[in-house]
Amino acid sequence: MSPPKRRTGRHAALSVVAALALAACGASTGDADGSADADSNPTSPGSTDGPDDRAPIFRYPPAPDAPTADARDAPQVREAMDAMARLLQAGGIDGAALDDIVEFGDVRHAWYVADLMRFFGAGDGDDRLVEAFEALTGVSLDDDPDMARSAWLSTTNHLIAWDTPGYPDHRTDKADLFLLVERGWEPFFADGDADIDWRWLSWGGVLIDDRELGDPDGCPRGCIPALDDPEVTDAAGGDWYPDDAIVFGLVEGDEALAIPKNIAEIHEMFNLTLGERRFGIPYCTLCGAAQAYRTDDAVTLGGADEVPVLRTSGLLSRSNKVMYDLRTQSVFDTFTGAAVSGPLQDQGIVLEETTVVRTTWGEWKAGHPDTTIIAEDGGIGRSYPLDPLQGRDDNGPIFPIGPADDRLPEQELVVGVIAADGTPVAFPAAEARAIISVGDDVVAAGVELVADGGGLRAVDEVTGEPIASHEAFWFAWSQFHPDTELWQV
Repeated sequence: MSPPKRRTGRHAALSVVAALALAACGASTGDADGSADADSNPTSPGSTDGPDDRAPIFRYPPAPDAPTADARDAPQVREAMDAMARLLQAGGIDGAALDDIVEFGDVRHAWYVADLMRFFGAGDGDDRLVEAFEALTGVSLDDDPDMARSAWLSTTNHLIAWDTPGYPDHRTDKADLFLLVERGWEPFFADGDADIDWRWLSWGGVLIDDRELGDPDGCPRGCIPALDDPEVTDAAGGDWYPDDAIVFGLVEGDEALAIPKNIAEIHEMFNLTLGERRFGIPYCTLCGAAQAYRTDDAVTLGGADEVPVLRTSGLLSRSNKVMYDLRTQSVFDTFTGAAVSGPLQDQGIVLEETTVVRTTWGEWKAGHPDTTIIAEDGGIGRSYPLDPLQGRDDNGPIFPIGPADDRLPEQELVVGVIAADGTPVAFPAAEARAIISVGDDVVAAGVELVADGGGLRAVDEVTGEPIASHEAFWFAWSQFHPDTELWQV
């Protein structure tokens, strides 16, 4: 992409973002109204190597030394950052300011350079920013295979791998950049007490879903629109969905529900009632993870004023969806259900997770003949292709994750469970299914997996009481639970 023409204010930045978003969304589908169907790709396409045909693991060079001096005490840097922010408003990068940042020589500022790459890295800007990154870190990126995808992916993965600390003003400078794209993110950045690692926060290529609860329309500006209280049918009414296609199954009390994967790939978030309980159900296509949280517990157990309404923010954290509550603007950690910003963080709200079973529609309805399934049109008159992403995520992570735990392939599906004593446990799903199918036990850390409608759920080994579980790609589960115990045959 060639450098944009300079314009004034937010319109100039949005012209840059619009062009970037068109490139970023090239592998996903969208509606005429501008709704995005899924978190979009980085600027350039990924490798052709699949998860089972992986290239040798790239070994990151040793981490550069990071200074301990407070960057806010350096007028040269503060002036350069402020000058950069002013020119970004006009849609460009201040080369002189970038030179001043590099001259100061603080490797922590490489985080800001990487952030710039996400929005302004195409064309000549890419070369300038790569040179700045290499000068700040003393590391060449030439040998990194991620460079074939994008410089932003490479630089951010390096910084995560090194655990490079952020600098004191990083949140403020990051806000200056990100809010040019989406003012709806302002409450997230404004909370100085938020338990958010600002280093990992990145843009997923779409804008915030801030529609009111029950709004059936899409997002004219381009977001991933949650589906609230979708229409459901009985199993017979689900004959439109192939028996061998994936569903995400939930059971609450005497009620069961199947969420077709193709609808989940479009909406990535559901707010609904099942078994007289209120649920928020995020699906992170990038992590392969569908999770279910009892949102009414925020009121009955946590003291919140209203039941949270979960929405997709358009932001990511190490390739994981960043979700938030529409009513309080509180951010939630998608993997743990803990509020990490806003009023709900102040109240210590942690949403209770329940099990999501990944299986096929044919097996789920055989195991749960009274199940319901989301209607073919979602109850909103929409048409859903059976394969919306068309293999977009088949070739490994397309957003920064840092180094991956090499005990398993990055995108191998595992059943993730937190044991009663707090130990995270991961069970490779395919192996566990195979062993259970021949009558053998799958047990680790006091957790046993049992078959359910063609899928797997977790129970306490001794009492048989259910334990919340869900399937996710190994890279996602292991990076958010780095001390996870891995069950092996």
